[in-house]
Amino acid sequence: MKKLIFPSVLSLVFFFCFSSCDTLGQIDTGGISNTGSTPTNSEIGSGIRQALQIGITDGVKQVSAVNGYFDNPMIRILFPPAAVKVENTLRDIGLGGLCDKVELSLNRAAENAAKQATPIFMNALKQMTLGDAMNILTGPDTAATAYFKRTTTAQLTQQFRPIISSSLNQVNATKYWSDVTNQYNKIPFVKPVQTDLTAYVTQQAINGLFVVIGQKEKQIREQFSARTTPLLQKVFGYAAKLNHQ
Repeated sequence: MKKLIFPSVLSLVFFFCFSSCDTLGQIDTGGISNTGSTPTNSEIGSGIRQALQIGITDGVKQVSAVNGYFDNPMIRILFPPAAVKVENTLRDIGLGGLCDKVELSLNRAAENAAKQATPIFMNALKQMTLGDAMNILTGPDTAATAYFKRTTTAQLTQQFRPIISSSLNQVNATKYWSDVTNQYNKIPFVKPVQTDLTAYVTQQAINGLFVVIGQKEKQIREQFSARTTPLLQKVFGYAAKLNHQ
């Protein structure tokens, strides 16, 4: 996918037009005019913001649904890497059902925690500067996702960890994990396994969320059908036309 690069003149006009605004949150998000015409500077700024809002909303909705993690092979949370030997050993001795319960419960905990992500992303969007917006517009297919990863990971971790911990208890993951490790540690001559399950699931939940948001961002940039509003069609259609001139 080629980068969406606007001519330098348009970039300068865009910058000076919004020089009085500190963040994109202050840009007018009102209606558009003449969708077949060249977008105004206000429409360009609002289109970027709207695209990111849609990507965030759709991404969080997808992963926070039942089986949002569990049924997605790209983000499904498996046994911690340090415990793969535990899983293999237990399955070999007929405890595969217990391992399945552990894996499902890890994903349920992540799906529950992901519901809390939207306000954090929206706050980061409000704090986005014009420089950030231009870097995203002219950057690679997942430039916005990289921005969110840089600006929200710490807060997401802080917000997710207690929810993950509570969720792990609610879905019996903590009990299942205790059962698994206890069974494994009883096996003669094995090295006892101790894993911070909450920290592991928290990190995996956040990683998976960014994977899905990145996919949503690519769709809006690349696919006309993903531009679900006249504003997105106008702004990104114009960008595509400029890029092929």
